[in-house]
Formats: sequence, structure tokens, C-alpha cells
Amino acid sequence: MTGHAFSPQERAAVYRVISERRDMRRFVPGSIVPDDVLSRVLRSAHAAPSVGLMQPWRFIRITDDTLRRRIHALVDEERLLTAEALGPRAQEFLRLKVEGVLDCAELFVVALCDGRDAYVFGRRTLPQMDLASVSCAIQNLWLSARSEGLGMGWVSLFDPQRLAALLSMPPDAEPVAILCLGPVPEFPDRPALELDGWAFARPLTDFVSENGWGVPATATQPE
Repeated sequence: MTGHAFSPQERAAVYRVISERRDMRRFVPGSIVPDDVLSRVLRSAHAAPSVGLMQPWRFIRITDDTLRRRIHALVDEERLLTAEALGPRAQEFLRLKVEGVLDCAELFVVALCDGRDAYVFGRRTLPQMDLASVSCAIQNLWLSARSEGLGMGWVSLFDPQRLAALLSMPPDAEPVAILCLGPVPEFPDRPALELDGWAFARPLTDFVSENGWGVPATATQPE
């Protein structure tokens, strides 16, 4: 412990919001997100770290109902194509609730900015660090939303080029996520895909090694 540590109560809140974050699909229809809350969660996203301080994230708020329905149509089309690609699990997948585009209070599209090739610092050998930076911003928004009692769902079922065209993005910008945000009926105690029996999370010990790939860690075994 150092003098820079938060208090035990503050640390507990941080760890709690991380453990209780869920990828939400079910929202309270007709609900709203107050302007001050929306401003706070967006500011938290904008406070994310980024390689070379390039801040490559762009947030497009969708307030036009017709546009929202067109985005939903893209998502639903990809849902069917994904089911087809899953082969034997197609019908099982189609039974899953995978998005809340039409029900959520707020809908955002998050994109990588245009002109990214101009940023070399930290990206010369790892150009994908711009995507990592955008992911950090999304996670910040996700956690702050949970702290405000809001649910958020990350939707990745869409054709990037068609969504970019629908939103008149520059040619070198790239949509990364559709985010559904708003009040939810409840926060489940486990990930939805576990509750649905689709997939199950593995323990941290499966992912921590020491001094080389796959070498079990000895000094910092998780509890």
C-alpha cells in the first residue's frame, strides 16, 4: 500500500463496479437518461488513456428514430448471417437476446477517427493501439454507467462499411461499436451468456503465466 492509494471504501466501490458490470440486452422501454448523467458518463469515456494522446474515439449520439430503426435493421441482418455461420448452433443463437437497439434510452455509435495514419507515436509497430484506446474509452463509459445505475450493451453485429455509410463517416473512419445505454429492469449476478448457457467464463488462473507463455504463475496466484 502506498500513500497514493484510495481509502478502503473508495477502493471497494471501484472493485464493485467492475465486478457488477454486465453486457446488457434488456432495457426499460420509454425511459430516459438525464442530461447531467449522460454528460458525466461521456466525460468519463473521454478521460480514457490513449496512445500518443491521440484520442481516436468519436461518439455519435443517435436521436433520430428513423435512423435508429435503420441501424437496428443492419444489426438484425447480421444476426441472421451470424446464425448461419454458426452452423449447428444457429437455432440456439437465434433464441438469444443479443441487442436492445430499439428499447434503450440512448443509442451511440463509437468509431475510430479519420486521419489515424498521422499518429505514429506508439503505433509504428502496433497500429491497432488506436482500437485499444477506443476500447478503454468504451470500458470507462461502461463502468461509469453502472455506477449511475444504468445498463450498457456493446453490439458488434453489423457490417462496418454499411454502418459507416449510413452515418456519413469519412472514408478512413471506422465504426467499432453500437452502444445501448439506459435504465434496465435488473443487473444479473452473472453474464447473460452464462445464464443462457451459451458460454461460461474461465478462472483467472487460466490466463496468468510467469516469465513465458503458459508457464504457471507462482507468486501471485489469485484468491
